[in-house]
Amino acid sequence: MLHEIDLSRLDLNLLVLFEVVFEERHVGRAAERLNLSASAVSHGLGRLRTLLEDPLFLKTPKGVVPTDCAEEISGAVADILSRVRSVVATAQPFNPATSTRRFTIGSPDGVSAVFLPPLMKKLSRAAPGIAIGIRQLLPRQGETSPVIAWKDALADLEARMMDVAIVPNEEFPARFARQPLYREDFIIAVRSGHPFAGDPSLSNYCAMQHLVVSQTGDPHGFVDNILSGQGLSRRVALTVPNFMFALAVLASSDLLSALPRRFVDMHGARFGVVAIEPPLPLGTFTLNIVTPQVALRDGGVAWLVNLLRS
Repeated sequence: MLHEIDLSRLDLNLLVLFEVVFEERHVGRAAERLNLSASAVSHGLGRLRTLLEDPLFLKTPKGVVPTDCAEEISGAVADILSRVRSVVATAQPFNPATSTRRFTIGSPDGVSAVFLPPLMKKLSRAAPGIAIGIRQLLPRQGETSPVIAWKDALADLEARMMDVAIVPNEEFPARFARQPLYREDFIIAVRSGHPFAGDPSLSNYCAMQHLVVSQTGDPHGFVDNILSGQGLSRRVALTVPNFMFALAVLASSDLLSALPRRFVDMHGARFGVVAIEPPLPLGTFTLNIVTPQVALRDGGVAWLVNLLRS
């Protein structure tokens, strides 16, 4: 750990140097990325070693490997530099045509798979230097209250771990701004030629073996709540952690799954998966773009929200 007195001797460029060497695992390649000489990189590492009282990187025939200390601080260094870059970027007028900012969007993969293709197409024309990072979001498993189910996502937004979140919830504290993105509902997804297509009745639906998307492996989903309200149940034979994986499994099995309609419309065909209308109402909902109110003062975040809505 850095002693407090050492902070006056810390050059921010040393953290940048650490980040690049940690990524490259090679002093020469790091020097090329930083437009420095290998000796300058070695000198900088020497200063860091003195400050942190650790070798940080050990030489090998193929380059360098990080020590346990370097591994431990790498995440904190990346976070510090990300925040500094964000501060610098937001202090300047935002121009999407020339910006090289990186925005992070959090959403379930069944949602990001819908908005990401058109978003990237628009970025390639209007903002070619901008990069996008996608964070996988899922609600707290088994939580019936939407406010609590997405509480972790809201906490990450306020911590600026992502710039916007897109979630199927309409209740948010007043400190958050909400913009509707699109309406969604669920269909029953099966492989082409599945026997359920010939008899899509409720009794046949309950008799089939089901797949549920669950990050934690909990087989109980919202469909089970709807069925139990009618005194019915189903057998969940498999859980998978995301929607894309679900399509791949459905393509080569007799399982069926309730999946978002737009998601299956966009991606089902290449897996040989088709959509069948559900034998009972599964409800509709709105996907909302959510940001902290204060974040919209950032011209880049406000631009991203408008681009997503368009």
